[in-house]
Amino acid sequence: MPAVRIKDQWREQRLFDQRSLVCAAIMGLGVLGLIVRLFVLQVARHEYYSDLSQGNRVRNEPIPAARGLILDRNGEVIAGNQPAYQLEMVPEEVADLEDTLARLVQLELVRSEDVGELERTVESSRSFDSVPIRLRMSDEDVARFAVRRFEFQGLDIKTRQTRWYPNGELAVHALGYVGAISEQDLKHIDRAAYAGTALIGKLGVESAFERELHGTNGYREVLVNALGRSVERQGAFVPNLRTRPPAAGDDLLLAIDLKVQRTAEAALAGHRGAVVALDPNNGDVLALVSLPGFDPTLFGRGITATEFGALQADIDRPLFNRALRGTYPPGSTVKPVIALAALTYHVVDPQAHRYCAGAFHLPRSAHVFREYHNEHHGSVDLDDAIARSCDVYFYGLADVLGVDRISAFMAPFGYGKAAGIDIGGEKPGILPSREWKAKMFSRPADQVWFPGETVNFGIGQGYLNVTPLQLAHYASIIATRGKIWKPRLVAAYRDPRTGQIHQVPPQSDGQVTGVAPEDWQRVVHGMIGVTTRGTAAAIGYRAPYTFGGKTGTAQVFT
Repeated sequence: MPAVRIKDQWREQRLFDQRSLVCAAIMGLGVLGLIVRLFVLQVARHEYYSDLSQGNRVRNEPIPAARGLILDRNGEVIAGNQPAYQLEMVPEEVADLEDTLARLVQLELVRSEDVGELERTVESSRSFDSVPIRLRMSDEDVARFAVRRFEFQGLDIKTRQTRWYPNGELAVHALGYVGAISEQDLKHIDRAAYAGTALIGKLGVESAFERELHGTNGYREVLVNALGRSVERQGAFVPNLRTRPPAAGDDLLLAIDLKVQRTAEAALAGHRGAVVALDPNNGDVLALVSLPGFDPTLFGRGITATEFGALQADIDRPLFNRALRGTYPPGSTVKPVIALAALTYHVVDPQAHRYCAGAFHLPRSAHVFREYHNEHHGSVDLDDAIARSCDVYFYGLADVLGVDRISAFMAPFGYGKAAGIDIGGEKPGILPSREWKAKMFSRPADQVWFPGETVNFGIGQGYLNVTPLQLAHYASIIATRGKIWKPRLVAAYRDPRTGQIHQVPPQSDGQVTGVAPEDWQRVVHGMIGVTTRGTAAAIGYRAPYTFGGKTGTAQVFT
């Protein structure tokens, strides 16, 4: 017989009541949520959503970081920043790019020659990024755009920081410049990091230390209308719009002393040439001059094709960095290292005198190698030969040493390789050897090294070529008795937020070995003789300090 279940009405009623209460609570919470949401929409954020309903929206607007300052070793500003007006475009808000640029040309806000490059830049940018179209707008430019602003959807004028060079052309080949970001640049940079930025370092310190100088962009959320322009309200702020401030780039403290730089440039004014001054004890570049120079501001404001063409066509080559890239025969400036080689290989007695009659006759050859200006130095020892720059004496040393020993000995002094300056861009020059000549020429007859070429090598002529930086580097190695330091332009970084300075340690590049201390001293004494009784005695006359040097003459064309 099946079991009989008796219905528990009280228990079922209680279960029903509990379920009803839960359902009522859930419905109550839902209604409360709707009420809160309606309050937010209709009261708290009425103005915000009213704007959105009229075609407005929120957009991230980049806040470009201030570029780091560049200062000399005494804190004088070499490169800084100035506020300037800039015309910018958001590509996704521009219906017809070609027509927009054409109308900007008519307003004389864009040059017709720049249209093609601007089209490529805009098309290669992200559609929502703000792309600079015109830099450094004048007040007249701003006014001209303002009266027609309603015609240009997606364009707006912004105040941005632009690069400022208070000293004009001074130290331009060391400093470099900033210029418009090119298509090639876009292939190598993080575009988000350069949003709202039109300029990037192109040469010198500005380029080599771009990462340190650039900083980190910030952003702010802005409410923009259907034309892409910011919506502003008097006395009110749009809630919940976020902002992240930018972080300025590091300031760079250079090794350059602008007092020395100005003195060097003034001394060379009106000539084509280069000057490099190094601190032998650490490689600091105290001055780096290449003249003529150019105004770096031209590139920052947007150089015209005509202006750039004129710079390129100038026979004095102002864009060419002679200090780092000009290669020239060093002439008699090599005589100290030839003397060191002769002493080290024990092929010369420094006290022994040789007679200079103005000509050197190469054994087994009819060719005669003559003294510069056909001078006759008479009886000279090693010290006199350096001080008075006697070619005949060094013709003889080179002939005895031979090309193999000369090339091998000169290599540690920086000949034939870049000195390693921190901005790069150096030419290595040429340190000739038998192997070098065999590789350089294709005809077997031209690959042979001749004794006469060795003789010329001994006075810095022939195939030997150096940059002015290499020459200063070599002189520094002699001054330190063989210690080698890589040349450097940047000596320290400064954090703009804390003011803390981080020193850049000098970079040792080894030591010239195998030269006896007394041989270093003999050669240095001869170089002091150059400025006291030799070929440069006029500049050392009555000087309040002792200094050495070596003169050199070579035929050059740049």
